[in-house]
Formats: sequence, C-alpha cells, structure tokens
Amino acid sequence: MKSHFKFSKSQRNGIFLLIIIIIVLQSIYFFVDFPHSEYSINSKELKKYQQEIDSLRNIGQLEKTPKIYPFNPNYITDYKGYTLGMNNEEIDRLLKFRNKGEWINSVKQFQEVTKVSDSLLNQISPYFKFPEWVTNSTSITPLSFNKIPKTFAQKQDLNIATAKQLQTVNGIGEYYSEKIINLRSKFIGGFIADVQLQDVNGLTPEVIEKITNEFTVKTPRKIQKINVNTATVDQLVTIQHIDYDTAHHIIEQRQLLDGFKSLDELTKVKDFPVNKIEIIKLYLSLD
Repeated sequence: MKSHFKFSKSQRNGIFLLIIIIIVLQSIYFFVDFPHSEYSINSKELKKYQQEIDSLRNIGQLEKTPKIYPFNPNYITDYKGYTLGMNNEEIDRLLKFRNKGEWINSVKQFQEVTKVSDSLLNQISPYFKFPEWVTNSTSITPLSFNKIPKTFAQKQDLNIATAKQLQTVNGIGEYYSEKIINLRSKFIGGFIADVQLQDVNGLTPEVIEKITNEFTVKTPRKIQKINVNTATVDQLVTIQHIDYDTAHHIIEQRQLLDGFKSLDELTKVKDFPVNKIEIIKLYLSLD
C-alpha cells in the first residue's frame, strides 16, 4: 500500500499545480459574470399572434357547437325537442296541444303550453319563426290553418298508396314518392306505423305532417314484439337501428335498473339512437 501513496517531489508539485488550476477554474465559473446574448421581444407582434391564435380557437369552438336554424315551434318533434333541451314532459304537453288542432302563435303561449323554464325559453325563442299571418295582425289566416283535419276513415292507407297518390301532397314529387314506396317495399307487409316515414332521408317534419294529414297506416304489418326485459343480444339486433354495441349497452342498462319500467328509459342507454326511439319502440314491449 505504501508504494501507491509514495510520490516523488516532481509528482507532488504536479498534483499541487493541478489542484490550483481546478480551484481557479471553479472560482471563475462561479464568480465571473459572463455576458449573455439578449433577445429583444416585439410585444406588439407577440400580441398580434396571440390574438390570431385566440381567434382560431374561438372559430373551432363555434364549429363544434350545434347550429340552430329558425323554425316553427308548432312542428317540434320528439327528437327536435330533445336537441333543444326540452324534457319528455314538456315535449308531450306540446304534442298533446297540437293533436287537438291548436296552434302556438307566440313565445308566451309556447311557454304557457310547454311550461319550459325562462332560461331555456330565452335560449331557443330567438329562433322561433311564425307564419306571416301570425306576425302581421292585418294578414288573413290561411285557409289551410282553418281546414278541419281528416278523420282516420277519411285518410288513404299509406301501405297501399301509389306514387301518383303520394305526389298529390305538397312537397312530394317523383323522387320522394319513389323513396317512400321503396322503403315500404323493404318490409313484407309494409309499414307498422306512420312514424317510419322518418326513415325516408330528406323528408322534413313539416312534409311528413302533410303526408300524415292525407295518409295513414290502416293495414299495419303484423309483428311479434320483443320483450326488452328478457331479450338477448341476438334478438335486439334484429330491430331497426340497433347494432351489437347498442344491444350490449341496453342489456347493461337493464341490469343496472333491474329491468326497464318504461320504454322511454332506453334514451338513457349509452350511444342509443335517441332520434329513432319512436321507431324502435314499435318492435318492443315490457312484458
């Protein structure tokens, strides 16, 4: 061990010099302030770029926000009411009022009928668009609004209506009459109910109402309804608009609720096609 720590005089001097150099370099590093490169920031340009970024972010948020276009509140459907934020009770009050042949003619009357909250009314009422004869008191009420609705017996059977007969409805030409008949032909026995017209792409609720004023399903296709509280995945996927993922979610929700008490509870199922609930309900029962 002694041989490892025994140094000659020149070696000791070299070690001592190395220590001094290390100490000097460390002192320079810690105590000498070296000049740093300075970067000038143009605050005006920075603010300009920040405003552009904020503007682009706001545009992106607006694009994600669902757009609401002016509409006549008399033609609110279940799906339309759901997207506007109305609950089932409020939508049912409106539909019940309309089924009596009555018409909403003002924002105030809409709230009186539906009982919607002031906050929701303030959000959606700016988009209400009433007919000119309502907004202009000097106008004469159109005869179409005074027309007495046809009874079930007076209407023609939608399941046997021809293209020519369908084209007598305002808004239905060759294109839509053919689409209605093609959809009807996909089912052996035709439609089950008028609500299946919602599956005709492009038909607006207003046009569908015009059709159902003249036509209705008088000879519905006979089906065996499926008990939603006992149905298997394979049974559920045979129903229109229900795929395997939705079927699995229905069964999961059914287990959580210990069985569905109402078919409307299906709207709480994950990824359920809420806008098709009335069509899906045609094929289901609770017992």
